Amino acid sequence: MKLTDKAIRAAQAKEKPYRLADGGGLHLVVSPAGGRLWRYRYEMKGTERQLALGSYPSISLAEARRARDAARALLDKGLDPSTEKRTQRAQAAVEAATTFETVARAWYEIRRSTWSATHARDVERNLETDVFPALGSLPIKAIKPRMVLDMLRQVEARSLTTARKIRQQVSAVFVYAIAEDLAEIDPAQMIGGALRPTGETEHHAALTDPADLRAMLAKVDTQPAFPASRIALRLLALTAVRSKELRGARPEEFEGLDGPEPIWRIPKERMKGRKGKKREHLVPLAPAAVKLVQLAMTFAGKGRPLFPSSRSSQCQLSENALNRMLHRAGYEGRHTPHGFRSSFSTIMNERHQNEHDRAVIDLMLAHKPENAVEAAYNRAAYMKRKRELAEEWAALITEGLSPAQDLLALPRSGMGRPAKPI
Repeated sequence: MKLTDKAIRAAQAKEKPYRLADGGGLHLVVSPAGGRLWRYRYEMKGTERQLALGSYPSISLAEARRARDAARALLDKGLDPSTEKRTQRAQAAVEAATTFETVARAWYEIRRSTWSATHARDVERNLETDVFPALGSLPIKAIKPRMVLDMLRQVEARSLTTARKIRQQVSAVFVYAIAEDLAEIDPAQMIGGALRPTGETEHHAALTDPADLRAMLAKVDTQPAFPASRIALRLLALTAVRSKELRGARPEEFEGLDGPEPIWRIPKERMKGRKGKKREHLVPLAPAAVKLVQLAMTFAGKGRPLFPSSRSSQCQLSENALNRMLHRAGYEGRHTPHGFRSSFSTIMNERHQNEHDRAVIDLMLAHKPENAVEAAYNRAAYMKRKRELAEEWAALITEGLSPAQDLLALPRSGMGRPAKPI
């Protein structure tokens, strides 16, 4: 007779193991300790063998019967169920060892050679800060769309843009895993539509009225600051370069400061863009900018950053140092160091609405023209107009501000010491 759950529960332990048959090779072994173990008995090439199917009640009667039927199906194909089970266990062990972090690091090492150093650091930081703590230890095949979404919800709380970037990076890892036969689906791609919409492109906070910009710069001058930081922020406002490009500046990059056409030649390595596609950026300097550079050079030693940190002359100024100056002046959330680029673009495009000047303004911001031939031509042909616009901008935003030489006499702070005037 076939087994029933009632009969299995009623089975009592004896001094020796004994079997309760269910039919078709399936039976239950009752051990002296009271354990109930499912076994499937079969023949393979004339030899009797047994396949362990688990214990009762973890494996129910119905589940044991399904496992027996699956084993019999393998026998019908000429396959040994015990061998197949060992193979499946070995494969499961490999899959368990193939964690998301293991695969992601392999993907990262392959891709990093095509990225800029900055982008490589950003990707690594995203993985280590947000992704690995949530998904890193999981077998990559075990990761479900909901797991990825839960991780991204945490990122969305601080930045919608960052959440979308991380989703793209995680998706790229899964695409790599699928190509290497380590995964079958891309759960990150599947939840793209579930992320919160960013609406319009997120912009850095920026003042876009010349009077407001002058008032902000004047307010910054009243706040205690490390001299190099104060000079750097003023030069950032005058040149509208990216904060990273300014903070990494070196004295040797500035040419012709005593001549009629002073220039700042920013190396391509510090410019934004894809590896192999970057170009150096030529920034014409207005007289007010030249004075700031010359003043900054009194702080910079040979082979050192033009704008050193308050803590070490060997290290460049940090992004936080510039942000703190704006925060102390009361402009947190209203203007950022990067916002000077938006200020320049908005104000100058309003003042110059012809197509030619708009193209020059884009070049001054190091925006790449769509036409490569045009880009090569513009680099030299528009320099005169770029210089004129740079001087116009400098005069517009520095009207009424303290001259460069007076910046050192403004309230000072540095290296954690209490601020005091000098």
